[in-house]
Amino acid sequence: MHLLCEVCPYFKFGYLSANGAIAEAVKDEDMIHIIDFQIAQGRQWVTLIQALAARPGGPPCVRITGVDDSNSAYARGGGLYLVGQRLSRLVESCKVPFEFHGAAISGYDVEPELISIRPEEAVAVNFPFQLHHMPDESVNTRNHRDRLIRMVKGFSPKIVTLVKQESSTNTATFFPRFLETLDYYTAMFESVDVTVARDSKERINVEQHCISRDIVNIIACEGVERVERPELYGKWRSRFMMAGFRPCPLSPMVNATIKILL
Repeated sequence: MHLLCEVCPYFKFGYLSANGAIAEAVKDEDMIHIIDFQIAQGRQWVTLIQALAARPGGPPCVRITGVDDSNSAYARGGGLYLVGQRLSRLVESCKVPFEFHGAAISGYDVEPELISIRPEEAVAVNFPFQLHHMPDESVNTRNHRDRLIRMVKGFSPKIVTLVKQESSTNTATFFPRFLETLDYYTAMFESVDVTVARDSKERINVEQHCISRDIVNIIACEGVERVERPELYGKWRSRFMMAGFRPCPLSPMVNATIKILL
């Protein structure tokens, strides 16, 4: 995922936008709990921790709960223990009070009692390219997609960030799904062409082991075997609003900061 973020501007923009929204939502909080439903290598939080460390008056106490299924094809190697170590070294250098809790579990199996919520903490929840892997009502009667959203609402978070593809292949039949996939990934490859040479080893690695896998899953798989099930913004907005959330646009300051970082 780290290489994918570096090679594809889409992903980097998504992570930076989520960080900016979280930083703004918790700017006056002294104790922050970030729940990341696909923490991967934890690199998303480097810029946020550095920004919190520079806060006037001193940094807040930060606790991160990282959810990651070690058996998933989308998991990073090394385990959550190494993720916690890496983040702990970073916060030590930044002098930020820090706790890390790893939850080696699939999103399917996350229950409220597995996530420790403390009343004195401001909660921020992050869904980075993860929620579209959860089957909805068209696949499974348990509808894990909406179940997770409703569960998170019960945490009373200050903010929930959803980073996802703007594509609609969840319930589409084969031919519309093929055309949608072609359109989306054509745009992605065009953006990659601008940033990385075609013979780059990093690009070849990402294309072979990340992007091609996703394309094959979208086109060739059906039912429970098809885990790549993105939806358009309007559908996600409806799901979150039905759970009791309201949309929150990025502020002009956050937008300007993201443009500088990119």
